[in-house]
Amino acid sequence: MASDIVPEKLTVMGKENTDYLLSLFRTIPGFPKAGIKFRDYMPLLADAKGLGILLEALDRALPVPADQIDAIAGLEARGFLIGVPLAARLGKGFVAVRKAGKLPPPVEHADYSLEYGTASLEIEEGIIRPGTRVLIVDDLIATGGTAHAAKTLIESVGATICGYSFIMRLDGLDGCDQLGDASISSLVSMPA
Repeated sequence: MASDIVPEKLTVMGKENTDYLLSLFRTIPGFPKAGIKFRDYMPLLADAKGLGILLEALDRALPVPADQIDAIAGLEARGFLIGVPLAARLGKGFVAVRKAGKLPPPVEHADYSLEYGTASLEIEEGIIRPGTRVLIVDDLIATGGTAHAAKTLIESVGATICGYSFIMRLDGLDGCDQLGDASISSLVSMPA
């Protein structure tokens, strides 16, 4: 287990399962560039036991009760990997929040700022009805820019964000602060 990965909501799974899941995380120093520690959770998905523990942990650590969620919105691309099985587990629909140009028209669209420039997110027009309570899921919350843009996009069609669910949270980047007073859950945290 990497000593700087701190189990947060993951502890709902008990010590043995928590330790097992943490043992599957890989930390790759200097990737994709010097000074970065890349946190690889793909071994969790490749391990049947790890995947089961991960999905149960996400379910148990929901930031709001499941009956307050109507749909799961996964952020491209890694949010799809956990969003679809979580939605199926909860008996909810899944909405793909895609990068611009990946969906056929017509689409709903929102631009957001990056460190150097802008990017865009899209959802299919009419895929979310007004009044729908949406849980946004992704693998990682860092600066919060993408999650905030997804919130703006989803709210623009009259839906409500009921919370956010992440596997990992990077400390020191204040990403959760970008999401206001929303209910947020992350299974583990680690330094940026």
